[in-house]
Amino acid sequence: MFILNRQLKMKIMKKVILSLSALCMVAFTSCKEDATSKIKSENVSQAVERDAVAGDFPVITFDKKEHDFGEIVNGTPVSTVFNYTNTGKSPLVITDIKSTCGCTVPQDWSREPLAPGASAKFTVDFNGKGSPGSATSKTVTVTANTENGTEAVKIKAFIKGDGSTPVPAASTAAVKSSTQPGHEGHNHD
Repeated sequence: MFILNRQLKMKIMKKVILSLSALCMVAFTSCKEDATSKIKSENVSQAVERDAVAGDFPVITFDKKEHDFGEIVNGTPVSTVFNYTNTGKSPLVITDIKSTCGCTVPQDWSREPLAPGASAKFTVDFNGKGSPGSATSKTVTVTANTENGTEAVKIKAFIKGDGSTPVPAASTAAVKSSTQPGHEGHNHD
């Protein structure tokens, strides 16, 4: 009985191998047609045009990459405007502008595509709060369809006391820093 069972398994295995071999032969012989003959020339020209345009990213160029408010009294709100131009070859779309700190608020930017050569602007408001006698710096990140995907601008200020708070002498004033982007001037570590 053991020998009979073994012979049956061998016959089944031979049939499976023979069937797979026949299937492979059919597959290999049917692929002899030249695949390049199936390519339409109109599709090639469309692909060339598409690939040529694909590398033409919009480029955002700012009138300034950093704005220094100078010395401000602690708690005095200030704002600045960042002007930018699309110096690329395709429309620029800004999807978001944000700061990682709630004390800095970007606003008033256009969500519409900006044509090549066109200019626009956005405003950055800073609440002016910080440690008296210290320098602060904030990063504002612009998310757009540029090649990098994000661009950054900065604001900075030196926070003076409000008159009721003594300000340490300049030689002993410590500049606070943080390892978290956008939280320069805060110790969030």
